[in-house]
Amino acid sequence: MRRAELEHVLRATARIVEDRNVLIIGSQSVLGTIPEGDLPLEATASMEVDVAFFDDPDDQKSDQIDAFIGEFSPFHETFGYYAQGVSVSTAVLPDGWRDRLVLVESDNTQPGRGYALEPHDCVVSKLVAGREKDTKFADALLRAGLVRPDVVAERIELLADVHPLVMKRLRDWIAAYQPGPEAVG
Repeated sequence: MRRAELEHVLRATARIVEDRNVLIIGSQSVLGTIPEGDLPLEATASMEVDVAFFDDPDDQKSDQIDAFIGEFSPFHETFGYYAQGVSVSTAVLPDGWRDRLVLVESDNTQPGRGYALEPHDCVVSKLVAGREKDTKFADALLRAGLVRPDVVAERIELLADVHPLVMKRLRDWIAAYQPGPEAVG
């Protein structure tokens, strides 16, 4: 996916649900926070934008998105990418994530504006999900130097109500990217 395609999804989403504030909650949120040319292929491979809304307690807006511009919709068939409406609670995110959202707003997003996850928060969320595609995404951003392992490690510790075995998996995973004690000093 490209930045222009993300902006198109934001524009369409805001018009459909008549809510200009769109939360970009999945991997494609990096298109709103990191210059497109800096992103590795693994970070932009998805053709799906996960969107949620701050004011959607019964998920009606998310359902509308799935119906109008979701997978297999005429929008998807026409443009080759689509939006998936999800709940704000879909992603497991570190405490304080809302304070770190990045505004994605331009003439190309109007009447919408997106709020993208800060890249470290996005990576942590993907690591919690733990699917192979999610770990490849996280690995690609770390290898490209677009997220820092020490910050990812700090954000992992900001997770609440995550099973201890999941926390161990996350800590073990990020430890492979951090220098050992012999590298310090």
